[in-house]
Amino acid sequence: MDIVKLNAQPRSETGKGAARALRRTGRIPAVLYGSGIDTQPLSVSVQALERMFNSPKFTRGLINLVVEKGGKSQRTVMIKEFQHDPVKEHYLHIDFYEIKMDQKISTMVPVTTTGTSEGVEEGGILQIIRRELEVYCLPANIPEQIEIDISNLDVGDSVHVSEIPLAEGVEIPYDVDFTILTVVSPKMEAPEEEGEEEELEEGEEGEGAGGEESESAEE
Repeated sequence: MDIVKLNAQPRSETGKGAARALRRTGRIPAVLYGSGIDTQPLSVSVQALERMFNSPKFTRGLINLVVEKGGKSQRTVMIKEFQHDPVKEHYLHIDFYEIKMDQKISTMVPVTTTGTSEGVEEGGILQIIRRELEVYCLPANIPEQIEIDISNLDVGDSVHVSEIPLAEGVEIPYDVDFTILTVVSPKMEAPEEEGEEEELEEGEEGEGAGGEESESAEE
C-alpha cells in the first residue's frame, strides 16, 4: 500500500517567539508522540504539507514521516491534531501520532452516496445526518470512504449504521443503531430560524474562529 511521505526536522526551541520565527521561514511547529516513544518537537514545511494534502496517496490519512536527525528515521503516523487560522489561512501547528501497522486503530472515514434516490426524483430531500463515521481496523484496511447506494430509497426511508456493508476486518463501533441518512418530504424540512442566522453573523464579526493563536499552537 502506497503511503504519502513527509519530511520533518527536529527543533530545540519552543515558545511563542520561536514558533513565530519558524513560521516566517515557511515552516510550522509539529510534535510527534505515541505509545512507548518520547515526545519529539519537530518542524515541517508548509509547502510540503500542502503537497501532501493534495496527494491521492493521502486518502487514508497515513503518513510515512521521515525525521532528519543525523541519519533518517521513518515512522508511520497519522495526524492527531491540526491547527490553522481560517481567517488568515495560515497553518499554525500539527501533531503526529505514531501507529503500528499490526495494531487496530480508530479513525474517521467520510460517507459518500451513489445512485439517485427514487424519493428525491419524486420531490423528496436527501438528508445526510452523519458525513463521517468512526471505523476500527488495521491501518492497511482503512477504507477511503464509506459508500452508500441510495437508489432504492423512497420518501420516508432511512439507512442505519447496522445496514452498512463493510469489508472484512473493518468495524464500525456503535451502541445505538443510529441513522446515517434519510429521504424526507419537503414539508418535513425545518427552515432556519432568522434569529439564529443573525446571531451567527454577529459572532463572526466579533470574534472569528482561529483569530487568536492558542497556547498549544505556539509551542
